[in-house]
Amino acid sequence: MEAGEEPLLLAELKPGRPHQFDWKSSCETWSVAFSPDGSWFAWSQGHCIVKLIPWPLEEQFIPKGFEAKSRSSKNETKGRGSPKEKTLDCGQIVWGLAFSPWPSPPSRRLWARHSPQVPDVSCLILATGLNDGQIKIWEVQTGLLLLNLSGHQDVVRDLSFTPSGSLILVSASRDKTLRIWDLNKHGKQIQVLSGHLQWVYCCSISPDCSMLCSAAGEKSVFLWSMRSYTLIRKLEGHQSSVVSCDFSPDSALLVTASYDTNVIMWDPYTGERLRSLHHTQVDPAMDDSDVHISSLRSVCFSPEGLYLATVADDRLLRIWALELKTPIAFAPMTNGLCCTFFPHGGVIATGTRDGHVQFWTAPRVLSSLKHLCRKALRSFLTTYQVLALPIPKKMKEFLTYRTF
Repeated sequence: MEAGEEPLLLAELKPGRPHQFDWKSSCETWSVAFSPDGSWFAWSQGHCIVKLIPWPLEEQFIPKGFEAKSRSSKNETKGRGSPKEKTLDCGQIVWGLAFSPWPSPPSRRLWARHSPQVPDVSCLILATGLNDGQIKIWEVQTGLLLLNLSGHQDVVRDLSFTPSGSLILVSASRDKTLRIWDLNKHGKQIQVLSGHLQWVYCCSISPDCSMLCSAAGEKSVFLWSMRSYTLIRKLEGHQSSVVSCDFSPDSALLVTASYDTNVIMWDPYTGERLRSLHHTQVDPAMDDSDVHISSLRSVCFSPEGLYLATVADDRLLRIWALELKTPIAFAPMTNGLCCTFFPHGGVIATGTRDGHVQFWTAPRVLSSLKHLCRKALRSFLTTYQVLALPIPKKMKEFLTYRTF
């Protein structure tokens, strides 16, 4: 889609409903994820099942109403070298998903030692966070279970790998802790981060691997050092529970989404609140008396860092341009829970309470040279380092995202 156009629904994946499952089993799609190289899509489709689907979905254009079940049969007719759709039975309700960066050379030694039957090649890994506090680590290419990580005492709600490829995994749990695991050391738990008083909903590692943000059922957000695993600061500003967070691709911005219907954009280095994006009621037919009608569920940055996507309880997917205070586009979606951008842009995936996944067109833009320079500089300069540069004030304001 061009900037300003409404998102179009490209495809919708629907889980089968085998009759043998107990009706009480959870059917929500709590998490969706693309592999960093864009070659796989993972989807927690409810009933303890994760689907791993090669990307793109067969053809560039997928007919509306496409179901995952139909794709499986067609996939079997492809050549031997083609990746196959996989079904991972996790044995517990799946809440969190995370792909490792890929390729990941250290994994050759790890998996060769741990599972001799696995080919000695660099492999892509998927981590799944489960209802019983376990984390299961899978090899994507083969669907083999590689590791079980134990330590959490309650639901593992979210997972995040360090983008550097070091195979450090962070998990966030309803037991009110975050845990750090080193998969190069057979999944050894290397740190427990305590301090939250409520369930931890979300964890996000900055692309430069220096910071970790965690959001719990609290009004404040915790920012941790990924070097010392200590608390840097608490970000105060929301009026209700914060449930989602994400860093910009250059690590210079942090966005947090809350039940208070606001997204707040922060400078993570200084703790300054740069902007609030308020989710106002769009459909007059909906009851304004319900204070939770626009409660936010998820927020994420686009891969080039110029857009945000948000999912709220008012049945809308919104797309925001970084420098505007109102959404540039809306799409109707019912019971949305999560969203993520395709790593190369152009597509947004959303998950719903019904166990469905929808793929939407997202803005495709050519970043300005100014933004590309800012993104490159901010990838290794903190806000304080930028402010110390002998450059004009307006340039400093642009580089620190103070020109909104």
